[in-house]
Amino acid sequence: MKVILKQDVKGLGKAEDMVDVSDGYARNFLLPRGMAVTATSDNLNVMKTRKQAEQSKRDRELEKAVGFEGRLSGIVLKVPVKAGENGRLFGSITTQEISERLSGDHSIEVDRKKIVIKEPIRNTGEHEVEVRLHQGVKVTLRLLVTPMQ
Repeated sequence: MKVILKQDVKGLGKAEDMVDVSDGYARNFLLPRGMAVTATSDNLNVMKTRKQAEQSKRDRELEKAVGFEGRLSGIVLKVPVKAGENGRLFGSITTQEISERLSGDHSIEVDRKKIVIKEPIRNTGEHEVEVRLHQGVKVTLRLLVTPMQ
């Protein structure tokens, strides 16, 4: 019997896969638990429509990320902070602060979870921060940390 999986099933396949299983396994296990539906023409059309919608959503997100890449590539973000005499900060710069500074100074909304800081920023000077906009789209953002006057 051919069924379309509604969720991942260990040893069988991932969600939205069409697999061939024994009739008993489908009738007694997969179908009653809502893990699969029979592979009728209506269900196949629903699956194709859902996959097309997901693909178009991924394409839109990629286009949006490429647009952000162009806007972020030339930015030097200036962050004034409290620092000691030798340029050591009282604390460190966080991804939340960088995200807020981007939205406030440049009107660019970037989720703090997409900002990657390799080492904690605890000194004044110029630092590089990576912004992962999409799976294949990364931008290096220059960060200029200056002591407050």
